[in-house]
Amino acid sequence: MELNDFYQLRRKVGESGVIFYFSGDLSQTIIAAIGEALRVRLEGEDVKGSTARRIFSTFIEMVQNILNYAETPNGDDDRHTLHQGTIAIGRRDERFFIVCGNVMGNEHVPRIREKLERICAMSLDEIKQEYKRRLREEPEPTSKGAGLGFLTVARDASEPIEFSFHPDLTDPQNHSQFFLKASI
Repeated sequence: MELNDFYQLRRKVGESGVIFYFSGDLSQTIIAAIGEALRVRLEGEDVKGSTARRIFSTFIEMVQNILNYAETPNGDDDRHTLHQGTIAIGRRDERFFIVCGNVMGNEHVPRIREKLERICAMSLDEIKQEYKRRLREEPEPTSKGAGLGFLTVARDASEPIEFSFHPDLTDPQNHSQFFLKASI
């Protein structure tokens, strides 16, 4: 990377309101360190109570999504394998935003898109009802967690969540980049 390219990246990140950005291999240790930096930043900006809880909860759900579902270069599904992902936390006006991204197999895109479109079409009350209903059910067979992650993110967001899929630059035939954004 040329220094001017790095400068342009840093300038764009700053203009976007990003206060923290990470791209690379994620592990539980790295997530804990990012979480601690986020906690200190929120305390420094005097963000308290339910807003801080919702920001932190959303951050955890999003990085867990990367750990659980990001495709690894060798296809290994071991929980101790590093998973590549991108996380940005920022502030725009009075709201915080969290954006995450990871690579996924193209075969998962229709299912994830359908799930997110359904959630985006729900009201906040409907999201809360669906969350409670899902708590009483067994997780979906394709879920590596309780299957509540997207609902948790949507429930804690102050506006509808946003998502997009883009062809992966290194393997567009088999993989896509998945991005999810929540504003708190």
